[in-house]
Amino acid sequence: SIIPQFGGLFAVVAFVFLIPFFAMWWSADNEIEWIQALLGAEAMSGVEDMYGKDSDSVEHLRGKHGSDFRMFAHYINNNVGIDFRLFAGGIFFGIGTLFFLIYNGLYLGAVVGYVEYAGDPELLWKFVAGHSSFELLGMLVVGMAGIKLGFAILAPGQLSRAEALTRAGRDGLPLLIGGVFMTVLAAVVEGFWSAQPIDASIKYAVGISFWILHLLYFIFVGRGYCGA
Repeated sequence: SIIPQFGGLFAVVAFVFLIPFFAMWWSADNEIEWIQALLGAEAMSGVEDMYGKDSDSVEHLRGKHGSDFRMFAHYINNNVGIDFRLFAGGIFFGIGTLFFLIYNGLYLGAVVGYVEYAGDPELLWKFVAGHSSFELLGMLVVGMAGIKLGFAILAPGQLSRAEALTRAGRDGLPLLIGGVFMTVLAAVVEGFWSAQPIDASIKYAVGISFWILHLLYFIFVGRGYCGA
């Protein structure tokens, strides 16, 4: 089989997501028009409301959603929707998965770049610190499951495409379940922790701890459950 193993799959999806992310972030200091064109007036206004120099992201979220639980429900709907598109996109020879990885990389990079251009970056970083590892790594893990489906259709080997797709779906199931679980946890952290008025140094410390724990798990434990 030419389907890459865990490390190769992760490298593929990380590259496809991170290159557009950093390219769009970089453009904030060079070609801000790209970011403005991608986000549009409505999204830029929302970013300014949330992370503007004179805004209060905590109060903005509370005013928008009304309660921690409603914020949690909103993020669950958003995150799981992204996961579904990433996984289902694998059916189209992996092109759908690649498209949504690139799009999310561009969009998130544009948000970060626009905050640095027109807002207060500290408001953004202290808000995303706690849940970023769950959300980003969960998205990449689900993307790996989608890429598995795409490889199975493109290169089924000695199997029929239907058999190869069935096997890839079975092998990718731990990735899908694990990735969705991570993005659900991201919604929990985002709804009940990220928007709380907690000192930034504590939020950064918690966020760094989560990133370290996730990376240690991926390196020493997680790959054994992901078709490696």
